[in-house]
Amino acid sequence: WLEMYRHACQLAGEVPQTRLVVIGDRESDLYELFLERRQQTGPCAEWLVRCAQDRSLLEQEPESAKLWSAVRSSRVLGKIDFEIPATAHRAARGVRQTLRARQVTLKPPYRQGQSLPPVAVYAVLATEIDPPAGVEPLEWLLLTSWPTTNFEEAVSIMGYYLKRWQIEVFFHVFKNGCKVEALQLSDFERLSSCLAFYMIIAWRVLFTTQLGRACPELPCDILFDTQEWQAVYLVVRRKAPPSKPPSLAEMILMVASLGGHLGRKNDGPPGSKTLWIGLQRARDFAIALDALSSTAPPTCV
Repeated sequence: WLEMYRHACQLAGEVPQTRLVVIGDRESDLYELFLERRQQTGPCAEWLVRCAQDRSLLEQEPESAKLWSAVRSSRVLGKIDFEIPATAHRAARGVRQTLRARQVTLKPPYRQGQSLPPVAVYAVLATEIDPPAGVEPLEWLLLTSWPTTNFEEAVSIMGYYLKRWQIEVFFHVFKNGCKVEALQLSDFERLSSCLAFYMIIAWRVLFTTQLGRACPELPCDILFDTQEWQAVYLVVRRKAPPSKPPSLAEMILMVASLGGHLGRKNDGPPGSKTLWIGLQRARDFAIALDALSSTAPPTCV
């Protein structure tokens, strides 16, 4: 985590007009990570971490000596609504949470052979209200280096954290769809070039998935070239493609069907796995269609 954050700070110096945020789940709740920003001399990335430990604070009030109780005692700034995606253990559903935020000073933990200084961070507590019957309410305590004291800033921090699901889908495609961990290239230059290429592929799968859900009415040629969508249409519909490109939603369903998506009433929109398989097959069909259309007919002598 420290190495990743230092790399992000180095990148921040190369793109000073861009705000970089390093987002980590509970395993990144490390005191040394919180201190790292103070030790950077140049441009810095921000960090955003989901809290795993109820740390001690250097606060004056006895009831606020612990992190969770201190933030929970703060006033509610407002409420937000969003959708959480389905997983193997839960269904997709809407969530409403209250937001609290305040600055706190963390008491340094014991480290043998060294004395760590206190560090001031900002904490955002998001607590679900009115969850479905029998469902444990979602509550997240987020720590960040970005100043967060009002509702607008807390909403911005929550927006960054909710992007974590999309980041996980991206790396799921990158690792399992592109199978980058199985690469056996002989040197770093070849490996890095291959990884960069596969990152573009993983991005395209994620972008296709998200854009198809957000803007299903767009024409499909915004994402698919003519050979791609016509080849998929020929294979799936078994008839000549229309002169006008179908909608993005229609084309994504056809591509996903090539990857195993059944499109039943309760199946929901296609996921990244069926799309990455379908896009591979769609590319093969496009190459075949291009080869057939470019082959000159035989000449009779």
